[in-house]
Amino acid sequence: MPAVQEIPPGMEFDLPAYLDRIGLDSAPPPTVEGLAQLVRAHRLSIAFENLDILLGRGVDVAPDAIFDKLVRRGRGGYCFEQNALLDQVVAALGMEGRPLLGRVWFRVEGEDDVPPLTHQLELVTIDGDPWIIDAGFGGSLSPPMRLAEGETEVGADGARYRLTRHDRFGWMLERRGPPTSMDAPDEAENAWQRQYSFTTDPVHPVDLEMGNHWTSTRPDVIFTGLMLVSRITDRGFIVLMGNNLRIREPSNISEMEIGSPVELRAALDTHFNMTVDEEEAERLFSF
Repeated sequence: MPAVQEIPPGMEFDLPAYLDRIGLDSAPPPTVEGLAQLVRAHRLSIAFENLDILLGRGVDVAPDAIFDKLVRRGRGGYCFEQNALLDQVVAALGMEGRPLLGRVWFRVEGEDDVPPLTHQLELVTIDGDPWIIDAGFGGSLSPPMRLAEGETEVGADGARYRLTRHDRFGWMLERRGPPTSMDAPDEAENAWQRQYSFTTDPVHPVDLEMGNHWTSTRPDVIFTGLMLVSRITDRGFIVLMGNNLRIREPSNISEMEIGSPVELRAALDTHFNMTVDEEEAERLFSF
């Protein structure tokens, strides 16, 4: 059984600052319900986004850099930042957790074209049972899942999530339910869609660095060629893909095209609580 994680040497985790960032007055209890509260508050407050990649800055996955960007500077990030931050929070709460790496199968046909290990998630042990949590997949909110064959949970938007065993790739997380712009095609209402596979093999910092480097620098992957910003809301989901803004609510889906860098700055501020300057908006608008 792995030991409870420790905050990296020389870094004191500022739990009150993090809780303030996600709108919680106090730390959630070290329970499954507490994990669900934590992940939901995190996803409501911290956007999924790849802006620094498009701006040519890359993604620094050092714990202090992630905390500074996502907490102190009010920015968002993608899985290697979002779930790395959760990893720090789990440790700060005195819970037993560690990162895992997965292969994203969303929209991959067949199994001959095997995707690389480019998704980070978190494994947390509560009362001897392993659970997975994930704040960094970019789609609608997936609840904590007990790591067991056939385990099924229902998300806040009514989508169902299921864990199954795969004979080649370990565990497979599947989703069935209302489609969104990022995490399900139109037929997903009535079909199980593969999201990602993963194993519980130990993951080392260098493994995360390699996955992050590939994902943030390879020319033909989505994160280096398309602006992606999303977050959940109390009533649904908001996503900016390129210059298309899509807002999904229980009884309505609206879309609009962002027509200028000025409109892009306003959309990021209004819908994602993120600020970019005029020069950054000019560069991002081209993606």
